[in-house]
Amino acid sequence: MPTACAFSGDESTPAPPAAASKEKEAKEEKEAEAAEQAEEATGAKDTSVTANSGSGSGSASGSDSITTAAAAADTYVPGADPSVIKVGSTYHAVKTIGGGIAVRSAPTLAGLANVASKKVWTDPGIGDIWAPKLVKVGAKYYIYFTGGKSAAHRMYAISSDSPNTGYGTAQKIALPDDMWAIDGSVFRYNNQLWMVWSGWSKATNGSEQNLYIVKMSGPTTPTGPRYIISQPRESWERKVGKPYINEAPIPLKDPEGLLHIVYSANGSWSDQYCLGELRLRKGGNPTYIWDWYKSNGCLFGSNPATMMKGWPATSKVNGPGSNSFALLDGDINNSPPAGPRAPFVYHAVPKGTPYSWSARQWRNGTFVWWGNTTYTRANVPGATSNTGASLRFFE
Repeated sequence: MPTACAFSGDESTPAPPAAASKEKEAKEEKEAEAAEQAEEATGAKDTSVTANSGSGSGSASGSDSITTAAAAADTYVPGADPSVIKVGSTYHAVKTIGGGIAVRSAPTLAGLANVASKKVWTDPGIGDIWAPKLVKVGAKYYIYFTGGKSAAHRMYAISSDSPNTGYGTAQKIALPDDMWAIDGSVFRYNNQLWMVWSGWSKATNGSEQNLYIVKMSGPTTPTGPRYIISQPRESWERKVGKPYINEAPIPLKDPEGLLHIVYSANGSWSDQYCLGELRLRKGGNPTYIWDWYKSNGCLFGSNPATMMKGWPATSKVNGPGSNSFALLDGDINNSPPAGPRAPFVYHAVPKGTPYSWSARQWRNGTFVWWGNTTYTRANVPGATSNTGASLRFFE
């Protein structure tokens, strides 16, 4: 693998992003909001499902067969930032819609596109609602989401005894330093509850959007300081900007029990959007940035020039990212074993369609653990390489 460019723990914030980028983001956000409102007006029922085996190039050690769950047809739901969990034999997905949050439930992943979504919560006073994430913590179901406007975006949570009904008043998550925060995910690793999210180092944004982690003493209660674990400092993460982006962190546990954080790099307004990952070294401390090893390129993306060596670019979609692994109860301790493919859901724009936020779709894919993969780095503390499991994604 090629030597990675160094990424630094220094959180200095350069000059604010260019106005042109912000204007483009605002325009695309309005398009996406219009698409969501149109979906709600038509009953929030999508029937555009096309059969697809989810096959792709490459194979993993052991079996490369597709599991029954993963053999579902692609799911095309208009929108972005999918979050899907399995509860018993039913899949539940959450999505922003009409200024609130809706849930749709079906016995298969493909079936999620053929059922109406049901709005389970709304609060116009919170502002824009982004990227809800559904997970079971203890005996309750929590939907973590981003709320607010512009620099006021913060993390919130709602909870219920049921995954698809009964959600009450939102609670703001009092993250340390109270800075801009989006895309929070809560998980349990080594008997400790954690939250990872994407955020700013200071009150006003500079040129970078980073990944942070904090310990949690309860589902909505952070404890102690926040720790930065990734900054967009690699060349493949800086194809569009400013700001340069690390966002949508999604935890997963590999067959050896090691923690991975799959995340999205480059701006979501660009077809350079892709999935990369962080892998915690064996015995590593999740709060120490240099115990994390970053993939040497995109693991799932549409630009061949930014892909990690040996990882092919997508053939059917552009700008894939912001994924969900559709785990049982959303619990990383139910992460799939080595061998067969497992399902995941992501958003992307079909090739041949002009890239915009409003053109994004939820789509089904599959992935496998890919063993004996070395990530390298240079000019930073700790070992310059780390070998372990990685991931292969298939459309």
